[in-house]
Formats: sequence, C-alpha cells, structure tokens
Amino acid sequence: MEKKYTLNKTERLKRRKIIEQLFGEGRAVAAFPIRVQYKIVDELLAVPLQAGFSVSSRNFKRAVDRNRIKRLMREAYRLQKAPLEQALQTKQRRLALFLIYTGKELPEYALIKEKTEVVLAKLIRTIAEV
Repeated sequence: MEKKYTLNKTERLKRRKIIEQLFGEGRAVAAFPIRVQYKIVDELLAVPLQAGFSVSSRNFKRAVDRNRIKRLMREAYRLQKAPLEQALQTKQRRLALFLIYTGKELPEYALIKEKTEVVLAKLIRTIAEV
C-alpha cells in the first residue's frame, strides 16, 4: 500500500498548554535557517506526532511573506515526516515539535526542503538515544 503524505488537522500542534511546555521545558535542534523545538509528551491524543510552524514577524514584516515561508515549511515537513513517525512508533513515544524559520531572507523551496531533511535527521538521532 502506498504511503499517504498528509498533514491533517489532528497533526497540527494547537494546544496552548503543550506549546507552553514545549517552549518552557523542550529542547532544540537546528540547521540554519530552521530550528526545531521539541518535547516528548504524554498527553497528545490520537496521533504520535504533532507539529507547529512559525516565522518571526520581526524579520518579515509582511504577512504574505510569513505565510509563504510557513507554507513551504509545511510542505517540506509533510513529505519528510515518515521516518520520524517510524522512529517514534518503534520507541513508543509521542512528540510535539515546532519548526521555526530563523533566516532573514525569503527562501527557495529547495533550501527549506534540504534543511528540513537535515534537522529531522538530527531529531531522529536524538530520539533514538533517548
């Protein structure tokens, strides 16, 4: 059966409580210009992996630019999250993560895709050690 590359509403990180824990107690891995803040959590509901996406309004004043970058990050994440889900399943863990774009220039999709791949690989390695 072919794997579906989806990013449903249930896979989006929305709960304020979890987001506050994530930035309060979570850890981070980075591959410039993308930083991932993550935390292994217990209270996620149906899905083992939830993600949020953020771009600084300090670096990008126009909302259209921020929205474009978030759209690119969501697409790159959607296509590359399968190995991370697999690693979480084998470890029986649940993970909340937030992808943050820290660069100052509007990126091309190729850069976002490459750096998302690097940062997710780092994240998989750190989860494997836990």
